[in-house]
Amino acid sequence: MQDLDIRELKLRQLDIQGLKEKSRQMELGIEMEERVRTFSNIMMMYDCAIREVRTKLEVLDSEFSVRYNRNPISSIRSRIKKPASIYNKMKKYGLEINEENVLTGLNDIAGVRVICSFIDDIYMVGSLLATQDDVKVLKVKDYIKNPKPNGYRSYHMIVEVPVFFSRGKTPMHVEVQIRTIAMDFWASLEHQLRYKKNMENVEGHEEISERLLSCAETIAETDRQMQEIKRMIGEFKDLS
Repeated sequence: MQDLDIRELKLRQLDIQGLKEKSRQMELGIEMEERVRTFSNIMMMYDCAIREVRTKLEVLDSEFSVRYNRNPISSIRSRIKKPASIYNKMKKYGLEINEENVLTGLNDIAGVRVICSFIDDIYMVGSLLATQDDVKVLKVKDYIKNPKPNGYRSYHMIVEVPVFFSRGKTPMHVEVQIRTIAMDFWASLEHQLRYKKNMENVEGHEEISERLLSCAETIAETDRQMQEIKRMIGEFKDLS
């Protein structure tokens, strides 16, 4: 009888442990489901913010096309950081992962890249975007006047735009990068070579870095020359 009671007690303990494990798995499942729902909502909100900024830029380009017979914007690209990247950044900053912390704690989740033909177009587009009454400029980094040590050049803005959802207006942050075709050409190739190919692990990477910097200087000089040619032409209304 005593052996039977001990056996029954052990079975009950196993049942309790099994129930606890099932309960823990259910909690993890619910937590994961909530996290997926949170990230899906965040992605939707930033996608809408990107569309707001893209529309403003496309309107400006359309106006210039009609009024001045030229397009200062060559192309517009956009991207949203992947959930894994957002998660890692939130953990790095020690922030709890929720919608409010993501919206207020990170500025570069949504990105819009504007490619212009000439250097002065960059500053004109940036200024026209900044002066719109529903756009708030939070931060500007001018890597054209102050290039990064590796030669990178671009004009960066963090802007806040209102996005109207069913529950009301939400201020959203979008990073806008504005650069010339030449700057974008260099930045894209440099990124591929440095990061995709793990250039830092390649023998002689210091010489490669120097060559990339030299290329950046050559491209910058080409941009300046093209800007000067544009100035020599004058009004520049008959070119697109």
